[in-house]
Amino acid sequence: MSVQAFELRDDDRRPPISDLMEIVQRGLRARPKRLPSWLFYDERGSALFEAICKQPEYYLTRCEIDLMTAHAGEMADALGDDVRLVEYGSGNAVKTPLLLRQLRNPVAYVPVEISPEPLRQCVEDLANRFPNLPVQPLHADFTRPLRLPIPPRAPRRTVLYFPGSTIGNFEARDAVELLRKMRGEMGEGGGILIGADLKKDAATIEAAYNDKAGVTAEFTLNMLVRLNRELGSNFELQAFHHRAHYNAMAGRIETFIVSKRDQKVRVGRQQVSFAADEAMQVEYSCKYSPADFAALAARAGLEIAQTWFDPRGMFSEHYLVRAGARQATAATMPAGAQGPVVRG
Repeated sequence: MSVQAFELRDDDRRPPISDLMEIVQRGLRARPKRLPSWLFYDERGSALFEAICKQPEYYLTRCEIDLMTAHAGEMADALGDDVRLVEYGSGNAVKTPLLLRQLRNPVAYVPVEISPEPLRQCVEDLANRFPNLPVQPLHADFTRPLRLPIPPRAPRRTVLYFPGSTIGNFEARDAVELLRKMRGEMGEGGGILIGADLKKDAATIEAAYNDKAGVTAEFTLNMLVRLNRELGSNFELQAFHHRAHYNAMAGRIETFIVSKRDQKVRVGRQQVSFAADEAMQVEYSCKYSPADFAALAARAGLEIAQTWFDPRGMFSEHYLVRAGARQATAATMPAGAQGPVVRG
């Protein structure tokens, strides 16, 4: 594998402390209080998320791996030859090899990751698995405009790969804005291969975000550890707890950090008051029906060319192209799976 200079390009992934302070203080002044979910992903947070994916209640990763195992060859057929694959939020790229093995003559793989250590581990792992694959790691925030590295040769198309269900962490307006940005980065003939969790019974969904081992709770509260370390705040972890519940009306998991008592916390020069049982919103995780996701994509000027489902019908992967550019393809869905079949 050839790795471009094996130096991680950095697109100012982490905001300066002064900007971070303003972001956090503004969120704590809001009513209700809220903080952005990207604050989860320091080095410890990234490691904890990898541990969440291994919990028995967290069906999402297993279902997506089953989906990729069954359909990666069909995905490669849909993407075609000579693809440059750009992965948003690559992490340790557990699912990516399933797709890379099927791609025909890929031009390059560009993992984009906010946390430098998982990005390095991803590159090292792929070096062993794909020695002839050009890899161009990009240490960046994928929500910002990206300066993609110059590919080693001209690709037939650029495909943005966004596995997992990270698109669900964005409210609808922000998700549409991100998809529009992706549409620009993929270019005129490109595409987006994106994962989306499907709507299902509330008990299954809620269990995935409240694992019995408490890993998700530790992941959530690690945000406060980060604020204490980077901003000199004085959050007492034992004075807060994790809460996640499924809002069926909105079709999303809503995650909060909840104060156990009346208290004050110092954040810079600001004293922040928390009432007992006051909930600070830190993450959404939206769930979709296939029709929901098609409507979301349409608002960004995209349409679904093909959709795949895992054998249990719990998770979906969509191939998006520019509206009006869809080729005649058909999605398949196993018997008993939930939701209508999306056909191209």
